[in-house]
Amino acid sequence: MNMEEIKIQQTDIRKDKPDQSNLPFGHYFTDHMFLLDYNLEQGWHEPRIVPYAPLVLDPAAMVFHYGQAVFEGMKAFIAKDEQILLFRPNKNMERFNQSNRRLEIPEIDGDFIIHAIQTLVNVDKEWIPSGKGTSLYIRPFIIATEACLGVRASHTYQLLVILSPVGAYYSEGLEPVKINVESSYTRAVRGGLGTAKAAGNYAASIKAQTEAKDAGYSQVLWLDAIEKRYIEEVGSMNIFFKINGKVITPQLNGSILAGVTRDSIMELLNNWEVPVEERQISIEEVYEASLNGALEEVFGTGTAAVISPVGELFWNNHQMIVNEGHIGQLSQKLYDTITGIQTGLLPDTLQWTVQV
Repeated sequence: MNMEEIKIQQTDIRKDKPDQSNLPFGHYFTDHMFLLDYNLEQGWHEPRIVPYAPLVLDPAAMVFHYGQAVFEGMKAFIAKDEQILLFRPNKNMERFNQSNRRLEIPEIDGDFIIHAIQTLVNVDKEWIPSGKGTSLYIRPFIIATEACLGVRASHTYQLLVILSPVGAYYSEGLEPVKINVESSYTRAVRGGLGTAKAAGNYAASIKAQTEAKDAGYSQVLWLDAIEKRYIEEVGSMNIFFKINGKVITPQLNGSILAGVTRDSIMELLNNWEVPVEERQISIEEVYEASLNGALEEVFGTGTAAVISPVGELFWNNHQMIVNEGHIGQLSQKLYDTITGIQTGLLPDTLQWTVQV
C-alpha cells in the first residue's frame, strides 16, 4: 500500500476532553480511529481514518465464535520540546505479526501500520495528556469478520487502531503491589497461545484475577501449566527477581509473551553491567531466597505499567515481604530511565523512540 493512500474523514462532533488529573486506564477514547480491511481477493486494503464509532458486525462473524483476535499495546508521549514520541513501535509490529502467524491471520506491513498510527496520533494529538505519568495509549487490533460458523481461518478481517488518554495503570501508582501466586488456574501452556498477544489469553486470566482482587491482591503470579512450580508471568506482565545482586527472569519457553518492556529492561541491565539471566525459576527458589534474605527486589514489566514493583508475594500460605514493602533502587532506576527516554527527558542513546 502507498503510504499516501490513507483517507481521513474528520468528525463533525468533538468530544469533551477528560480531566488529566483523573484518567483511569482505558476509559476514554479519542475522536477518531483507523481502519483497514482484508479479503482474499484484495489483501489488506482501504486504509482510512474515520470518526470513532461502534462497529457493525454480522452475528455470525467468526471472531465471536472462534476467537481469531489479536492486539498490541503502545504509547505516545509528549516530550519536553513538544515533540510526540512513540517507544519502539517496530518491536510491537514484529510481535503483532508473530501473533498473526500463530492465529492464522494474514500478516501486516509493519512500516505501514506505524505510519497509520503516526497519522492517527497527529489527527488526535490534542488528546495526548501532558501530566506526569500520563500518555496516549495506542491499541491496534485485528478481528475476524467473515460471517461463517465453520471452524477454520476467516477469509475477511478488519484491523483497527483506537487511542485512549491514560494515567497510571495501577491506582497505587509506583507503590509496590501485593501479588497472589496462582496454583489452581492455568493461563497458558507451551504450544498454545502464550506467545501470541491474543484475546483468549486474557479471557483465561480473568477468573483468577477476580479471585485475587477479592482476596486483597492486585494481581496473580502465574506458574507453569504442567508442574505448577515454575514462574511464568505476573498478570499480563513479564516478571523479574533480583536475588543476591543478580536479576533473573523466566526464559521464553513457548508459553510466555515476549514483552517489549522486558526486552528493553534486559538491554538496559546489560548496558549497566548488572548481572541478568533468563532461565527457569521456581516459586520454591524464590521462597528460599525470601527466607534467607537474598530476595532483594521483584518487579513486573509491561507497556501499560512500565515497571510495577512487588512488595508481597503470597504462596501456599506463605507471605513473602519484598524489600520491607518498599520499591527497590534498581526498580526505581529502570522506571526513571525508561520513562525518561519515552518523554525525551533523557537522551535516547539506544535509538528507541520514533517521532510522530
